Amino acid sequence: MVSLRTATPADAGLLESWEKQSHVIEAGAGDDWNWKVELTRRPAWREQLIAEVDGRPLGFVQIIDPAAEETHYWGEIGPHKRAIDIWIGDRQDLGRGYGTQMMERALERCFADPGVMEVLVEPLTSNHRARKFYEKLGFRFLEHRMFGADHSAVYVLRRP
Repeated sequence: MVSLRTATPADAGLLESWEKQSHVIEAGAGDDWNWKVELTRRPAWREQLIAEVDGRPLGFVQIIDPAAEETHYWGEIGPHKRAIDIWIGDRQDLGRGYGTQMMERALERCFADPGVMEVLVEPLTSNHRARKFYEKLGFRFLEHRMFGADHSAVYVLRRP
């Protein structure tokens, strides 16, 4: 079973190696996240998590409050939402159900806050595998949108 733990500065090397993997880059998550700096920061609007199975790291999850996030990546957005970024680090762990378990744990965390009404994700429009994955989990397509140079498909999951 997948569990989530807080990412620490000791995870920087692992995360740097994952963001260089071709499947992570193709999914749009291979940007330089500046891990050595970001993992020392703990802003109230963000959780950065390592997904593990039996103590073995296999992926990354970031949960943010898009209304409070300091770069305003999501633009002007109302309260009571969370946005999730997720990826599996090693290709060998794809297609084994880990992504579903990671999202289930992340959604549990989001909706544990009774004030959270919606969760957003923004896979690349071209990432059909991710879009199908989110739809299978109950996310509904909301809109096409540009995030920087990325053509993305925004999906929403409302509180059950």
